[in-house]
Amino acid sequence: MVVGGGGWPARAVGAGAAGGRPLIITEDPLLLDDLLRLCAAAGAEPHVRHAVPEQSGTGGAGGAEEVRGGVGWESAPLVLVGDDAARRVRGAPRRDGVFLVGRELDDPLVWQRAVEIGAEEVLRLPDAESRLVDRIADVAEGAGKPALAVGVIGGSGGAGASTLACALAIRAARAGERTILIDGDPLGGGMDVLLGGEGAEGLRWPDFAGSRGRVGAGALEESLPELHALRVLSWDRGERVVVPPAAMRSVLAAARRRGGVVVVDLPRRVDEAVAEVLAQLDLVLMVVPGELRSVAAAGRVAAGVRMVARDVRVVVRGRCPGGLDAETVAGLLGVPLAGEVPVELGLPGRVAEGEPPGAQRRGALARFCDGFWQRVLGAAPGVPA
Repeated sequence: MVVGGGGWPARAVGAGAAGGRPLIITEDPLLLDDLLRLCAAAGAEPHVRHAVPEQSGTGGAGGAEEVRGGVGWESAPLVLVGDDAARRVRGAPRRDGVFLVGRELDDPLVWQRAVEIGAEEVLRLPDAESRLVDRIADVAEGAGKPALAVGVIGGSGGAGASTLACALAIRAARAGERTILIDGDPLGGGMDVLLGGEGAEGLRWPDFAGSRGRVGAGALEESLPELHALRVLSWDRGERVVVPPAAMRSVLAAARRRGGVVVVDLPRRVDEAVAEVLAQLDLVLMVVPGELRSVAAAGRVAAGVRMVARDVRVVVRGRCPGGLDAETVAGLLGVPLAGEVPVELGLPGRVAEGEPPGAQRRGALARFCDGFWQRVLGAAPGVPA
């Protein structure tokens, strides 16, 4: 039952900073037009300094003081400095989120100017427009640290991965975390069904199949069904069972952008779309029953997952009479042990009656999930029932 292992992913949760307005510093009217257009595309209203105050006897730092004092050099969530204005902001305090932007950046000294103002990156328009829109949109949406993304995959058929994924999401939501549960297995029967909300209003995967580029984090969250204090992205009852890799990547990136927790139920087959998901996950839990045949099957699954995922741990589910203990299973697979979940009597019947896995605080599954989140997120004990 005890959640084992060390070196867990760093906590990356929270609601994120409040949305803010980027600061633009340039006197170049053509560059300003471009930046205003990109801000509009990202849904942000920037602060603009069309002219930088003249330096007056105090050198570069004096001019920088006036710029940051007038429009918040230090407080702006993002600062876009036109290449024409770089020299006039030298001496401003170093901070994150400064970009040097220009339309013609072939000048070899541009990199020197970027270093002088502490720019994170030099962006040339129009080539970098997509990246810049993404950064501005993060500001507009109030994006802070990304959500902790945890995937759950079965090492063998019937291992109970979907049940664990659902329970993890339920317990995270009841602990007060912003939680999104994503059904990555089109043949799994539907996470909305497991949550008792197959009729709930909201979008399903087929509605996002055509997504390209950036998906708005707020728009995604508000469009999904809300069940048991969490949002769930599941499949409909239609025939579509494929979502293009680009759509998978865009949707998961949007789900993570506002912080909290994202739990993904994964299929055992690692195709191109699943690989896109695995690449964004902080941790993958592989559920394996404690018997030799399941371990043999899980070895093949683990080999495919570990080619893409950065951190894979095993969760041993129950123990058959004469079966393997959790440490032996982990040792045979060569995968760190995340813990052991005893079989919870009566769970299938309660799920059939509409109670989602993990809903009962004193159940074995809920206790495992609460211990997992306390270990990984540093959550306070005493998760509400």
